Formats: sequence, structure tokens, C-alpha cells
Amino acid sequence: MEQKRCSFVTKCRDFKPHLLMVLVQFGYSFLYLITNASFDHGMNPFVYVTYRHILAAVLMFPFAYFLERNARPKLTFSLFMEIFVLSLLGVSLTINMHFASLKYTNPTFIVAMLNTIPTLTFVIAVAFRFELLDLRNSRGIAKVLGTLISLAGALIIALYKGNLMRNLWRPLIHIPGKSAAINESWLKGSLLTVLSCVTWSIWYIMQAATLKRYPAQLSLVTWMSFVGAAQSAVFTVIVEHNRSAWTIGLNIDLWSTIYGVKY
Repeated sequence: MEQKRCSFVTKCRDFKPHLLMVLVQFGYSFLYLITNASFDHGMNPFVYVTYRHILAAVLMFPFAYFLERNARPKLTFSLFMEIFVLSLLGVSLTINMHFASLKYTNPTFIVAMLNTIPTLTFVIAVAFRFELLDLRNSRGIAKVLGTLISLAGALIIALYKGNLMRNLWRPLIHIPGKSAAINESWLKGSLLTVLSCVTWSIWYIMQAATLKRYPAQLSLVTWMSFVGAAQSAVFTVIVEHNRSAWTIGLNIDLWSTIYGVKY
């Protein structure tokens, strides 16, 4: 019995990364549902992104300051400009486009298109020679086949319109006015989603290069959250002239913002 228990614990440890990845995907799915409900409630997507990253910067700052006090390299002007571009690609530009597209599409489409990010990252990395592709061995062929299958699966889930399925129980979150049918805003939302996935992929590649020069991960995340929030705030002030849009209460707007900090 003890041997079986040890074997089960060992298998759980081996599959721990995979289980965590599945849990993260569940978390992302709920994120888009609660965020979409918040937008329908009246929350401005750009205000949401700004508040979300301000809160993330505040929460991350003490951990980054104390845990990486000795490991954090000196922040030069060129490195700060690199972080500025990273914040633009990974926070203000990408996330704003991403959540703005949620107003024109639906959570199912957004989550499905997220699966194209690894594919786009791989293609861009190969195109700019950040990663070498050797089609003469089985590993290189497997990468290409995996990329094509992943892209095809994401596009089928996102674009295929089959028969309607009736809910067996009442939904936990009600999102009115959303239809799976393609309407005049669907193309706009789709373009925003695709563009956000492309910039997100570029951000992943640039982030890997930046971490070699600035190997303090917590500090880098804190800087990107702070700078990205500032960029998003400037953009929001330009496009949103209604001051009441910045006011949120103890409702789904606040809870979606707090929940979004985790991601």
C-alpha cells in the first residue's frame, strides 16, 4: 500500500506542470466571462486595463523590491526604453486591443484565438532567426506539424458555426446581447484579436531577450505593469472624455479588475 501511494505521489509530481497549465486555462476562461459581463455592465475596457495594471504594480512592488534587492541589475536608459517598448507590446497596446475586441466578439472566440499565440510566436521566431528550424530531423518536422494542427484547431473552433446547443441549467453569469452570429462588428473585433495575438507573440520573443540583460523577473513584471498602466492611462484620457467612466463601485467591475490581476 505504501509503495502504491509513493508511486501515485511521484506520478502527480511528474504531471504537476501539465495540471497547472490546465488550471491556468480554466482561469483564463473564467477571466473572459467575468470581464465580458463587466463590460456589458458599463465598464470601459481601457479603464479596466489601466486599473488592472496599476493594482498589479502595487501588489508586485514589495516582492520585487525585497526579494530581488541584490539580484536586480542597474537600470540604464537603454534598458528602460526596452522595458517601455515591452510595456507597449505586452500591456498597453496588446491588452487594450485584446479586451476592446471582446466588445465586438465573444469569450469563446477570444479564448480560441489565444491558442494561436504559441503558433505565431514560433513562426515569428523562425522568420527572424531567433529559433532554427531543421526539417531534416523528426523534431523539426514535429514542430511544423504541431504548429499547423494547433492553428487549424484554433481557427475551426473560432470560425465554425454549427447547430445551437441548449443550456441544461441556468448560466452563472448572464451576458445579454451577445450572439454567435457574425454581425457588422465581428470583423472589427476579429482584426483586433488577431493584431493583439501578433503583438503578444512579439512581446514573448522580446521578453526572452530582455531577461538576459535584466534577469530580475519580479522587477521586470513590476516595471512593465507600472509603465503599461501609465501608457494605458494616457491613451484612455485621450479617447475617453467622460470622467464617470473612471468610477467603479462594489460590483462586478471591481471583482473583474481584482481577478484580472492574477493574469
